[in-house]
Amino acid sequence: MNSEERKDIQDLIDVLDEQNLNEIEVQRGDVRIRIRRESGTTTNVQASSAMESGQTSHPAADVADKDSSRLLTVASPVVGTFYRSPSPDVEPYVEEGDLVSRGQVLCIVEAMKLMNEIEAEVDGRVVKILVENAVGVEYGQPLCVIEPLP
Repeated sequence: MNSEERKDIQDLIDVLDEQNLNEIEVQRGDVRIRIRRESGTTTNVQASSAMESGQTSHPAADVADKDSSRLLTVASPVVGTFYRSPSPDVEPYVEEGDLVSRGQVLCIVEAMKLMNEIEAEVDGRVVKILVENAVGVEYGQPLCVIEPLP
C-alpha cells in the first residue's frame, strides 16, 4: 500500500469519526473500500477489488453455506428508514428464499419523506434479508443478499 492509498483510507476514517458513522463504503473503479467501526472505537478496514471478489464484498452472517463468490449484496443508496413493504398492512415485497427478477422491487428506503424503491439488479434468489423492518439504515449498508441465477 502506497502513501497515497494510506492517506485516502485515513481520510475515510476521519469522515467516519466526524460524521459519527458506524460504516462507510467507497468504490472507485473496481476497487471497493469498506471501513466499519466494530465496537467502541475499533475500526475494521476491508478493501477488495471487484475482479477479486466477484463485484461485491459479502456479509458472512447465515450465508456461509453458499458459494460467497457468487452472492450479490444489495446496499442502501441513501441514509433513511428501511421498509419491507409499501405499507404496514401489506405483505413484504420479498421473503428469504423467494425468486426475484431483475428490476423487481425488493424493499423501500425512505429518506426525507421520499420513498426510494430498491430493485434487484439480477435474476436470483433472496438468500438473506439483513435488516429488520422500519429500522434506520446508513448509506451503503447491506440490506439483503441475492444469489444470482446461472
